[in-house]
Amino acid sequence: SADQEHPTRPATVCGYPISIFFIVVNEFCERFSYYGMRAVLVLYFKYFLKWDDDFATTIYHTFVALCYLTPILGAIVADSWLGKFKTIIYLSIVYAVGQVIMAISAISDITDTNKDGTPDNMTFHIALSMVGLLLIALGTGGIKPCVAAFGGDQFEDHQEKQRSTFFSIFYLSINAGSLLSTIITPVLRAYECGAVKQQCYPLAFGVPAALMVVALIVFIVGSGMYTKTAPQGNIMVRVCKCIGFAIQNRFRHRSSQYPKREHWMDWKLLIAQVKMVLKVLFLYIPLPMFWALFDQQVWTTLPGILTIQPDQMQTVNPILILVLVPIMDSIIYPLIAKCKLNFSPLKRMTVGMFLAALAFVAAALVQIQIDNTLPTFPSKTQSQAKFINMLNTSLTIKAGQNDLELLPFKASDDYLTFDDSFILNLGPGVDQAVSLPDGNRSTLVIIKDGREPRYQMFSDLKTKPEQGANAIRFLNGFEKLLNVTVGNELFEKKLLCSESIVFFLISSAVFGISDGVQTCTYQLTLGFGSSYTLIIPPSLTFGQESEMDISPNSIHMAWLIPQYFLITAGEVVFSVTGLEFSYSQAPSNMKSVLQAGWLLTVAVGNIIVLIVAEAATLEEQWAEYILFASLLVLVCIIFAIQAYFYTYIDPTAIEAQFTKREPDEKEKRKSIEMVKKDSMDHLSLRNTKTRA
Repeated sequence: SADQEHPTRPATVCGYPISIFFIVVNEFCERFSYYGMRAVLVLYFKYFLKWDDDFATTIYHTFVALCYLTPILGAIVADSWLGKFKTIIYLSIVYAVGQVIMAISAISDITDTNKDGTPDNMTFHIALSMVGLLLIALGTGGIKPCVAAFGGDQFEDHQEKQRSTFFSIFYLSINAGSLLSTIITPVLRAYECGAVKQQCYPLAFGVPAALMVVALIVFIVGSGMYTKTAPQGNIMVRVCKCIGFAIQNRFRHRSSQYPKREHWMDWKLLIAQVKMVLKVLFLYIPLPMFWALFDQQVWTTLPGILTIQPDQMQTVNPILILVLVPIMDSIIYPLIAKCKLNFSPLKRMTVGMFLAALAFVAAALVQIQIDNTLPTFPSKTQSQAKFINMLNTSLTIKAGQNDLELLPFKASDDYLTFDDSFILNLGPGVDQAVSLPDGNRSTLVIIKDGREPRYQMFSDLKTKPEQGANAIRFLNGFEKLLNVTVGNELFEKKLLCSESIVFFLISSAVFGISDGVQTCTYQLTLGFGSSYTLIIPPSLTFGQESEMDISPNSIHMAWLIPQYFLITAGEVVFSVTGLEFSYSQAPSNMKSVLQAGWLLTVAVGNIIVLIVAEAATLEEQWAEYILFASLLVLVCIIFAIQAYFYTYIDPTAIEAQFTKREPDEKEKRKSIEMVKKDSMDHLSLRNTKTRA
């Protein structure tokens, strides 16, 4: 075939083209590069570029969305202009350049002339970062649909089983790269580097950049072994013209005098190819709902769950995938086949969606259990207050209708709920009006103001600390400066009563308290998700004076296992099958386009999350989980109905039929010339015989 380049001798190992091993290694390195960079990206925005949480998160999600919107560009370039091989090469170069630029942007010494650890020209670093991210989004998105389709191209028609296994191996390489990078890159970031020793973002971005260069080199090394399908003209322009032509003819030939066709686009080869693609794309319409659930996975750090470090939780999903993909391919699918059950690709995808819905139902059940262990936080129209006596004497107070007895340097038993402002009586003739913000929790600390006591108000947390962190407040009742240390951090407390909220991602902490002469150390087991007020009285008998504002998490992390298992099993059954299905049902000239269509469902899924999250006004987290699960079950039913009526096709066979039935003009002329030549030869032979 003129459209395809085959190696002189296709080399195989265990029945597989040796070329796919270069593709798999390339994908592993590329995914390591992408996920490694992404693992530290938000931290880089917050702590290097000094952006606030909201802006950092917005830019991060915009970048991720771009990575899933650019595949359509890569697919058009590959199928219409350069071909998959050259597209992967050129966009990988763009990708690698972007990663290198990101690593350079993180070197503070470039503009840090006074060597204080902070860049003097932050605009320069921001500009470099944005250029780097734009190139990375274009590169990673552009090659996404091409690499999977290019891998599928390496197999002959008789290697359907090997091709199916390839997509599983391909998915394994994606998750192996993701797993290693999310473990290694944060470790690299923790190293100190630069003129002023600080976290090493250049190294954290530099290693992924190096892996991308390795990915490019590995892919180029295999060049001589690849089967390369040549591009077939501007596919998208031809497709658009084809659809317009078909619609036009649909309305021109509506009368009964024209014979009805089986399909309104049943015109010539290109129309048949477009029809194949549109059938699959129509099937894809419900699929973004799966990604809407999968990509948020808000329950992976459920508030109230005893958990390992939050950034380590990201590794659970790829670990489970590495275990489940071989189990599915080697045990589950063959077992189903032996039972003579028709577990077709679309049925697998339906099951995958259903498993994802079950994962969110499981998350909702766990969330209900968590809610039962949480303190009662105020509603939007109520307020809560707690009282701490920082006087060296017992105190009787009255807060609204509540009478309280407070011992020296002790707090009230729990928070009291108030609908509005109230009068706080701190003793005979000492009445003070208190107005609490609606929906907030506050601590009212009673201190001495001359001879009369008065209160000082501090805001408290009204939710569990995020990601298993612990909130600590210090109240200094000592009458001189105290230095309070937690690990390597120093807090100076000079006032009679002052506070500091500090978040720790540790389960226990050792506090050091010093007045410059004496030092007292105290260890407190914090757990995860707690909030404490630590009172330092004049006597410095620190050990007995901590007040728990929010208790640590009491639900064990083992409760996360069912959700993780279900969502990962759903991903393996759904996503791996979807990659293979997208390739097998695509015509030869639109393999990358259909892969891009598959990836586009991921981008749309993220948009759905934003829309539903904004539109839904559910206060209870478990109710939101049930809402998403219900939506996916509904979509699952719709998809199952679509799948029931879908007819699997063999694009190669269909294209061959059209080629046989309608030879091109060159072939027609050649055929006519052959007939003429045969006729002349036959006539000449007859004349010779006659003369003889």
